[in-house]
Amino acid sequence: MRSAEEYRVARSRKVLIIVENLTMPLDRRVWQEARTLRDAGYTVSVICPVGGKYTKSYELLEGIHVFRHPLPFEADGALGYAVEYSWALAWELALSVRAYFKVGFDVVQACNPPDLIFLVAGIWKYLFGKPFVFDHHDINPELFEAKFNRRGAFHKLLTKLERWTFRTADVSIATNETFKEIAVKRGGMAPDRVFIVRSIPDVTRFRRVAPNAALRKGKRHVLGYVGIMGAQDGVDLLIEAVAHLVHKEGRKDVGCVIVGSGTELPNLQRLAHERGLDDHVTFTGFLSGEPLLAALSSCDIGVIPDPKNTYNDKISMNKAFEYMTLGIPFVQFDLMEGRKIAGEAALYAADNSPIDLARQMARLMDEPQLAAQLASEGQMRAKALLRWDDEASRLLAAYDTALGERSASAAAPVRPVATAGH
Repeated sequence: MRSAEEYRVARSRKVLIIVENLTMPLDRRVWQEARTLRDAGYTVSVICPVGGKYTKSYELLEGIHVFRHPLPFEADGALGYAVEYSWALAWELALSVRAYFKVGFDVVQACNPPDLIFLVAGIWKYLFGKPFVFDHHDINPELFEAKFNRRGAFHKLLTKLERWTFRTADVSIATNETFKEIAVKRGGMAPDRVFIVRSIPDVTRFRRVAPNAALRKGKRHVLGYVGIMGAQDGVDLLIEAVAHLVHKEGRKDVGCVIVGSGTELPNLQRLAHERGLDDHVTFTGFLSGEPLLAALSSCDIGVIPDPKNTYNDKISMNKAFEYMTLGIPFVQFDLMEGRKIAGEAALYAADNSPIDLARQMARLMDEPQLAAQLASEGQMRAKALLRWDDEASRLLAAYDTALGERSASAAAPVRPVATAGH
């Protein structure tokens, strides 16, 4: 066991976190990690893009140093993406230098996507001896295949970038067991250098609040979705399911609140209008903090419409953790990691069928006892198995390992999530 002085020295370390696809504090996973490190005694700096109301190039936010860079133009085609990522990497490198001289750092954490930030982390590792912690959020080869239904040369490139990222990293943080397996088998990492830190809400901050009556629009039953809206996220299937309920089943008492943003948002808004759902579907845009909690607290049933494919099968959906924590019964397709998380706290629709998705949502509307049972099961699973304290211990163990300061008690094992039929 370490002495108090050893812990004091370890926790006086400084960390730099680089994230590219969302500003801080809106990326809930990364911001929760940053606060956990701060609370453990680390001095934390974060590099991220501007976004929403968060436009300051630098600010000290909740004791965390936040450095932001401008957004590039919207990418279009291979050349556009190359320019976009080059722009972001140049800013990340420049801001890492600024962070080093303004605050300092002993270790760099890079979050994907994209699998390019290892280039910045690698400079600090190989030239200045700063360990690299890779926070593995996404599996980009599978994401490409799911979005474009093909592999090819770009898929091979993504696989190589993933491999180079793992090989550069001193430690990897995985969001679930499947991601750990990828880090070990595809990335060649030693199992004892891969730590599972799930994206679960901190129940001390994530709680029910007063619902937003304006979002319910007087509807008896309100469905809810929260998350990204890309081509692979299946929100179109949710809209088609709502259209089936409203127009085929005559369920005029159904509303749907869709929280989030993404590249498909304009197309989804147009689809909802074309399906005659203006009075039934509400798009809130991106929400965080109390407005997000109020929106979720306004929903009777949660939906995870992500279709079954090789990508979604491996992903841990943050929204599942959030629905269970708030006691919201929900419906999803039968995804491998999705069933591991939810077990009997959810209903499962036939693969990628909006009609069966509608059927399962109707079951929860018409069977309040079943809905209450699923809500109770979800909250019990969240309380017993999904505890941020456990994830925090593994996050800190990962940093101990990266910095060569691991104690025998540092690496807490992952608490298994019991599932129905597994």
